[in-house]
Amino acid sequence: MELAQLRYFVAVVEEGGFTRAGARLHVSQPGVSAQVAQLERELGQRLLDRSGRRVTPTEAGRAVLSYARAALAAVEGVRRTAEEFSGLLRGRVALGLVPGAAGAVVDGFDVVEVLGAFHDEHPGVEIALSEDTSERMLAALLRGELDLAVVGLAGEPPPGVSCQVVLDEPLVAAVRADDPLVAAAVNGTIPLAALRGRALISLPRGTGLRGVLERACAQAGFAPRVDFEAAAPAVLVRLAARGLGVAVVPTGAESAADPDGAGAGAGGSGSGSGSGGLCALRITEPGLTGRVALAWRTDGPSGPAARKLLGRLRSGASGRPAP
Repeated sequence: MELAQLRYFVAVVEEGGFTRAGARLHVSQPGVSAQVAQLERELGQRLLDRSGRRVTPTEAGRAVLSYARAALAAVEGVRRTAEEFSGLLRGRVALGLVPGAAGAVVDGFDVVEVLGAFHDEHPGVEIALSEDTSERMLAALLRGELDLAVVGLAGEPPPGVSCQVVLDEPLVAAVRADDPLVAAAVNGTIPLAALRGRALISLPRGTGLRGVLERACAQAGFAPRVDFEAAAPAVLVRLAARGLGVAVVPTGAESAADPDGAGAGAGGSGSGSGSGGLCALRITEPGLTGRVALAWRTDGPSGPAARKLLGRLRSGASGRPAP
């Protein structure tokens, strides 16, 4: 039995097929298939069910899978530990980000600046960035596919995940100045019930902000009518400025609709005039809050590089100098 066979087997299970596993490992599909078949012969058990459109592990395969992953993790741990003694930090860190997080600076928390400084000090560390919904990234953290993630939170993080909040902002309804909601607002606020039946513009399902909206609407007795979805708040407010609906976004995001960056304050008339302006109305009864947090497995990242980067990001999020 060879480590490569275990690595190929795990990749096929995680990717659901030999072709995708080969692409991930930069190995031809026949090569992956041959190595997994050899592993099955050595173990005397069929590990994969190849009869469906998606390759799945058999009962024996599921039993073997955890041991295969543990063996690969142990070998990686040996390599990383040896590298620590060489005095040069190496390894690979998988960092997930909600869309737009890399380009945002929140209360001094600048992901790109932290990553840049970290790379300058540790050029031997490979950092793999990916963007996805918060729901999928939290699941990937628990599976060990991500080391760290910047996610949106709709409630408490799942068991096994720890978080440090980096942004906690009220949500507003961004609408054109000629929208009836503006005339009905009281001191720049509207109740959540005012959004019942309105065409809404929101982040996709699986994001923290969308979860906050759906949960609050369900508690208020109605389902939100989302006509447009986009992955970035800046796109949401541009759609609202076009008159396509009410964008539910964090406070301050409405300024993205203004090319000069002036934006509209809560209850303001926007940067333009007439129907071109955009207003941000605070949502109350109940008030909604959008939270973005740095997340990691509670038992900590497995590799020294990921642990070091976590410390840097946590320091950046709290405004303290990095250690």
